[in-house]
Amino acid sequence: MGRGRAKAKQTRIARELKYFTPPTDLTALQHELAGVHLPENDDADPTDHTPDRDDRTPR
Repeated sequence: MGRGRAKAKQTRIARELKYFTPPTDLTALQHELAGVHLPENDDADPTDHTPDRDDRTPR
């Protein structure tokens, strides 16, 4: 007993997930599929280098 409220909540959440459609940026998707890289931050310094995992020295 007492499962009615829990089952109703699970059903409501499942329905929301099934029918929820987030907004899609079709332009970004098109660029991604075409292999075009768009810079996310125009203010970034091109000489700024963040070392990759292989470049780091172990501590």
